[in-house]
Amino acid sequence: MNSPVNTGAPVIALRNLARSFEQGGVRIDVLRGVNLEIGQGEIVALLGPSGSGKSTLLQAVGLLEGGFSGQIELAGTQAGELNAADRTTLRREHLGFVYQFHHLLPDFNARENVVLPQLLLDVPRKDAEIRAEELLGALGLEHRFDHRPSQLSGGEQQRVAVARALANKPQLVLADEPTGNLDEKTADRVLDEFLDLVRGQGSSALVATHNERMAARMDRVVRLHEGRIS
Repeated sequence: MNSPVNTGAPVIALRNLARSFEQGGVRIDVLRGVNLEIGQGEIVALLGPSGSGKSTLLQAVGLLEGGFSGQIELAGTQAGELNAADRTTLRREHLGFVYQFHHLLPDFNARENVVLPQLLLDVPRKDAEIRAEELLGALGLEHRFDHRPSQLSGGEQQRVAVARALANKPQLVLADEPTGNLDEKTADRVLDEFLDLVRGQGSSALVATHNERMAARMDRVVRLHEGRIS
């Protein structure tokens, strides 16, 4: 396990974060006052069984939906005080996402899937293409730039998803069971590549998993239990 790099203000700080749902007239408290800070360059595993609320917590941190109480401070900005457009801008500028299923755009090739998020931040197309090819090359996909997702293996698709998440050099990468849909050998390789790239560009990461072995390779492990972090 590597020692965390934790200097300056945290990249993300959660204060008393809570989320409840109504189901069949019954109130279900998924998050019950989560407090968590992640430092600059720190990779944190969010460990918990299926149904423990890991994905709900990542949706909150990712500013993907409302209905939460408490505070989310991302890159020094109180996200709860922003309107929808400003939250979208904050998310695009500071966050990257990797999911269990790659969610690549099927009509675009690997290079284009990594270029597109950069264009949303007005990166010149040529620079975006260079960045995409650098990332895909680092992930062993030098000969797959022009292949669409349907022409790639599951591991290759997930590598493209990793490259897409890192394309804009986000301060924080959110990964939800990023290798959960891969066989163990491929999962280990993709995780190694993901961690190397995140550390190499100095980003932080919050990686949700139920896999103890995977979690042990992060800088720090936190556990989500009964709606709280321990």
